Amino acid sequence: MVSASGLYDSYPDLLGPDRENRAVKALVDAKEGGVDTMIDATTFDLGRKAPLLAEVSKRSGVNIINVTGWWLDVPRFLAGVSVDQMAKEFIRDVEEGFRGTDVKAGLLKCAADFEGVTPPLEVMARAVARAHIETGLPIMVHSYPTGQLARRQISILKEEGVDLTRVKIDHSNDTTDIEYLKWILDQGCYLGMDRYPGRLVSPHMRTVTLKTLIDEGYTERLCPSHDCICLGVLKQREDGSMPHEHEFSLRNPDKYLYMKREVIPELQEMGVSDTAIDTLFIDNPRRFLSGE
Repeated sequence: MVSASGLYDSYPDLLGPDRENRAVKALVDAKEGGVDTMIDATTFDLGRKAPLLAEVSKRSGVNIINVTGWWLDVPRFLAGVSVDQMAKEFIRDVEEGFRGTDVKAGLLKCAADFEGVTPPLEVMARAVARAHIETGLPIMVHSYPTGQLARRQISILKEEGVDLTRVKIDHSNDTTDIEYLKWILDQGCYLGMDRYPGRLVSPHMRTVTLKTLIDEGYTERLCPSHDCICLGVLKQREDGSMPHEHEFSLRNPDKYLYMKREVIPELQEMGVSDTAIDTLFIDNPRRFLSGE
């Protein structure tokens, strides 16, 4: 689910009817298609609701690893909050669980986008870095490759003493700039090639970029994935009718099986071996999460 903090509880009808069952069905379909585990990257400001995740995981049989940290929506009320204050909150999500639940975060997340690493987002990035030092959990980084933003994000993480082999720079297939992507990989980071099917770059060119990096010898640092959701705010059309699904889902009817149905067959046609495909979709996520 992608929404906003508290929206599911206060204005749930904006997410459409039969919300929980729709989410369960999407994950049951994924499970039947061979997906056993997925990352739910919704932070507090993206509307994370741990009890919903726990129930959908239980009913679908899909293991869900949730994140703590922060996305892009830093409210004005947090102005002046220190790095160490936020780090303590993130650490508590990891060690004690999200408030009122026993669901613990298994991953850390920070973010910046086309505006760059603004001062509030730098606070969150440094807080995530310090939570990483304390807990040992890996970090996923929402980035903006068009502006080569990872150069600044990686600099901040290095200043905080983060082990860059535990960092994944996400949305990296929003560019076809191989030189820039190789620079990130050469810092030790993983690449999240996770915007399939996406908009800024065609699905085919995303796979061409992925294949190029495989050929360059970076197979073990690549994590291809979707940027897919089950639930989001449904917006009324001009004619007064309501869509039955969020626009992201309508653009990707395969949902969590897009990789299996579209990307993996194209990789195979390009000559990528089944062993390499297992590395991309099984071994790399496991090593990134566990630190092997």
